[in-house]
Order: sequence, then structure tokens, then C-alpha cells
Amino acid sequence: MKTKDYHPYIYFLVDSNIVFVYKIESNSYLQIDELHSSGQWETYILEEGDVFDTFLHTESKPLEGRSYLIAQERYLIMLDKINHQIHKYKKMLYDKTIPIHIACSESAAGCIRVGLDQPKRVIGFPGLLSIGPLWKINEEAGINYRNEWLFEHINFESDDYAYQVTFKNSIREINDIPEQSPIYLWYGDNADEQICLRFILHLLKNKPNKIYLLNTNALHKSVDKNQKLTYSSQLTPEDLKDIYEKHTFDQILSIQDRIQFVKEWENLLRSKNVLRIYTKQEIKEVPEDYYDSFILNTLKDLHEKRGQKEFIVTGELIGHLFDLNPSIYPIFLEYRIRHLVYSGTLELKGIPKSMRHYSVKLR
Repeated sequence: MKTKDYHPYIYFLVDSNIVFVYKIESNSYLQIDELHSSGQWETYILEEGDVFDTFLHTESKPLEGRSYLIAQERYLIMLDKINHQIHKYKKMLYDKTIPIHIACSESAAGCIRVGLDQPKRVIGFPGLLSIGPLWKINEEAGINYRNEWLFEHINFESDDYAYQVTFKNSIREINDIPEQSPIYLWYGDNADEQICLRFILHLLKNKPNKIYLLNTNALHKSVDKNQKLTYSSQLTPEDLKDIYEKHTFDQILSIQDRIQFVKEWENLLRSKNVLRIYTKQEIKEVPEDYYDSFILNTLKDLHEKRGQKEFIVTGELIGHLFDLNPSIYPIFLEYRIRHLVYSGTLELKGIPKSMRHYSVKLR
């Protein structure tokens, strides 16, 4: 599909003579469900003698009353092109002194937006870096390899491609950061946020910005020793505001520490392992079936408590597992439960299209 830029317009030649024209009306990156609701679309026909490379929509009349079905692959290409164009011009609009807060969790980022006073800009990462391959994820081949694994193994509740789009947009947001802006990097003591911390510092490795680390586990513990914290997203906007206002920020992340974090990230890129945990302040790769015995033993305990081997809704089982170990992604547990079904260890009732739609029991 041929495209061309005529900012703030982008042209897409979707057929031999059909041109879609999109007008960018915001400097915010689009998510997959916003492509039709954000901006302005018009459709044009190339008349005889018209050439796409020189076509200008301002010299033609748009079509009305027609609709076209676009394959999802093309849809994603169009979305990526629009976001790339937004990225291209966004740097010109960035306030070069505004503080940048980056959270290794979209939920935590939302709380930071609510809790902290303006001015600020907040970037949230979609997570999931503790599961799925990270092999060569800084290259197209590695990204495709990871996306294929996620597509084949993980039941996303939302659109299959929403995670990919959000992930790429988060990288764009970080690339947009002006060199003068101070950066506050929020993370917790769990595999996902620790890996994300290293990935973000890798993305920032060529930027001279001052970087301040905020370990939510350590900083919140100094405020409330009674609350057991696994993820930054467990904190309220008020908690995060309290942490930020009480922190002195008298020490920026050193060059040596930045280099070390980046080295640790680069080590992760060499492996095709699909599961990582955080233990004893270290990221550790473990086998894919690491939690299988935990799943089976928990299911066995539930059967014994109920006095019989009855089917248990997978979502309920995962709820019990998560209560026992909140550091595990529920969607990874659901994948392993499906694997145990397919391997004949568990019996299935229902259709495993989501954890709410099927039940399992021990054979």
C-alpha cells in the first residue's frame, strides 16, 4: 500500500484508484480502537490521468455514501504510519523543561497522572516483559518473534494487536523526550517492572537527561510498613503523591549504574526463554513450566476442600493462585492451565476462549 505525507494529512492508496486521506487533529498517539474515532477521514477516487504521487485532495471532491472493508494487516499499517507521522512532528510541540514521569505499568502511570501536580508528562509501559521471548526485541525479527509467541499462547482480553500498538507508542513517547527534561522513573520489586526499568534505560541510553529512580516498594515501605506491595499499580494516586513529595531527589542515576542496567537488558536479549522471575534482587530465567506444579497442587487442595473433584471455573482457580502468589501474570497462568488441558493432565469443560468461559479439574 503506497502512502505519502502532506502534513497534517496522510494519503493511503488502498486500491488502484481509491485514496483514503486522514487528517491528524491531535498530537497524541492513536491506539488501535481510536483510528476511526480520532482525526478525520475522507475517500477520493483517482480520475483518469491522476497520479497518486502528485494527487492533492484539495483539488478533488470526496466520495460520500460509500464504505470499504480493510484487512486488519492494512489497518495496522495505516495506524503505524499515522503514529509515525505524529511522532515526526511531535518533538516540535514538546515543552523542553517539563518533568517526565515514566512508569513501568500503565495502571501506575494513570495514578501518577491523577496524583501528581502539574506540570508533568506521564508515560506508561504496557508491561508483560516478564513473559514471552525478549530475544532480539530491539530488532524487527525479534519483535515479530515475540509478537508471534504472544499471539499463539496468550489470551488477551482486548484486541490481539492492542498490546503491540501500545508498546510501540510507548517507545515513541520515550524517543520524543527532550534532552533538557528531568526524568522520574517509577518501578517496583517484581520481574515485570525490573525488566521494564532496564528496557527503558536502554531506550534512554543516548539521552543526557538527568534520571531519578523511584522504587515504589522501598519508598512506600518507609511510609507504610504494614502494606505488602508487589506492583506499583497497587498504590493509590495519594500514595504516589506522598512518595514523590517526600523524596529529596538529591541523587541522579550515575553513568556507571545506567551502563550496568543497559548491560543487564542486553543480556536478556540473547535468550529465547519465555519466563522470568525476580528473586533476591535479581532477574532470573526459569523454565516455561515453572508454575505448573503450583497450579496442580492448588487445584488439588481446592478439590480436597470441596470433598470431590468438581470442575472449577478457570478464572476462580487463577484468583486463588494469584492470592497465593501475586507476582505471576494471570494471563500466563491461564496459558499454562490450557497447556495442562492439552497435555491431558487436566480435564476441560467449556471453550477456552477466556478464563471465564471454561472450567477444569484434575483427571
